[in-house]
Amino acid sequence: MEQAREACTQLRWHQALRRRIPEAAAESRVRGAWSSADLDGARLPVASVRDVVRGALSWPEQPDPAERVARSAVLATLEAEHLVRSGVPARQLLARLHTAAAGAGGGAGGAAAGAGAGDARADAQDGVGRPRSGDQACLELTDLGPVPTGPALETRLAGLVELMEAPPEVPAALVSALVHAEVAVLRPFGSGNALVARAAERVLVQRRGLDATGVAVPEVGHRAVGPAAYVGALAGYAQGSADGVALWLRHATAAYVAGAAEGTRIADAVLAGRLS
Repeated sequence: MEQAREACTQLRWHQALRRRIPEAAAESRVRGAWSSADLDGARLPVASVRDVVRGALSWPEQPDPAERVARSAVLATLEAEHLVRSGVPARQLLARLHTAAAGAGGGAGGAAAGAGAGDARADAQDGVGRPRSGDQACLELTDLGPVPTGPALETRLAGLVELMEAPPEVPAALVSALVHAEVAVLRPFGSGNALVARAAERVLVQRRGLDATGVAVPEVGHRAVGPAAYVGALAGYAQGSADGVALWLRHATAAYVAGAAEGTRIADAVLAGRLS
């Protein structure tokens, strides 16, 4: 966690971020959405995602599965930016992110190494923005074990909300990493949980001050190890053992260090005028 904090602090002092934070942060969202989609099995050129975000390209009227995933990732990542400085409570924050992802016409189809996010479509989805109820199942991230349902899910969700609202003295890297893992393990929604987990992490990394500039790209760090290792670290957390939780925390904080390095590359490109 100390390494993650130091890496993000160094990024904050980059020369390009003195006056051009918005430009660099916009590219961070592009690369974050692209990486998040890739973790869910959607491998599109980053240039295509950038063109969509800046309005130079539209999604097809009949997107293929990979395009649906990427579109969901883009919408969730853009919504995360709106939520960073909002006063939206924790439970509503997750609902907003899920609604944004589902508004793409499909939470996220396709799964890579168990990291996918289902194939539910927004127009056929009754639970958009609402946690699963009763014994409703979720078929995502099956490598993490069975999903909690009913009272067990409600209890864990209450704990998740409390975690998201932890006092400022609790390290930002710790809260962000644990929230990511809890959302992924709980899978509170019928679909799109992995996208929501990563978008929520992006919100907290900025909101709690680990990277207040919004230029770091933690999703790139998660993607760097590949979907199998990413899900494997989450599975370690899901076991609930000290070693399993430590495995995930090491993975997540390494992702923050890598995300800061990616942010530095973005800042370098902004400074050199070679962003694309």
